[in-house]
Amino acid sequence: MPNRFSKTFFWLIAIAFVFAGQGCAGPVSPISAETSTSQATTAFVPASPTPITPTPTVQLETASPTALPVFTPDIISVTAVNGNLFIRRGPGLGYNPIAVLAKGESVTALARDPLTRWLQVSIPGQAGKTGWVSIQTNYSLINGDVMKLPDILPTEWPVGAYLRNCTNHQMIVKPGDTLIPPVSGYPDNEVAIYPGRYSVYDYDLSGQPEVLVVDLREGIEIDIRVDGSGERRKCP
Repeated sequence: MPNRFSKTFFWLIAIAFVFAGQGCAGPVSPISAETSTSQATTAFVPASPTPITPTPTVQLETASPTALPVFTPDIISVTAVNGNLFIRRGPGLGYNPIAVLAKGESVTALARDPLTRWLQVSIPGQAGKTGWVSIQTNYSLINGDVMKLPDILPTEWPVGAYLRNCTNHQMIVKPGDTLIPPVSGYPDNEVAIYPGRYSVYDYDLSGQPEVLVVDLREGIEIDIRVDGSGERRKCP
């Protein structure tokens, strides 16, 4: 009897404790979506704005235009070699010498004659003045292409220069070795000679003595009146 009471009493006490616990806890409310979201999501804190560094402007240097090289035509020059070289007033031996290009001296060529036998050059020491030198002689050395020069046709022609032999002997004129007949050979005793400096020798005498030194110019006629023996004569 007492054992049964004890077991019944024990179960009653256990049941009473169970109901008492449920009554104290009260009804369990469902968790709302908002509450769940707010509890599960970390609050968003906006970050401080990153300062924007302006991109530096690159100044491109504009290169100044490079000056184009100035091209000049080839300088053509003439040098006197093997001796002095006459500069004449026109492109030919018939023109008067007006200056001398000394041996080793050079001048600038300005033009050429149509046959390319003579070059117009500046006269050394005479600003603005020009003359002509022959390029068909071993006294001139050309530097450059003369065909690049303009060609000039002379407008003034040379005037003749003459030597007349009034003696009875043949005469020889140097340089050039021109023979002039005696007066008896008229009219051939008068010979046209290019202007310049010449020496006249008696061709008929031994040793060919010099009888005359002459500077012959355009438009002049000079008589040879003395032979190598000293005999003087006049032309008729």
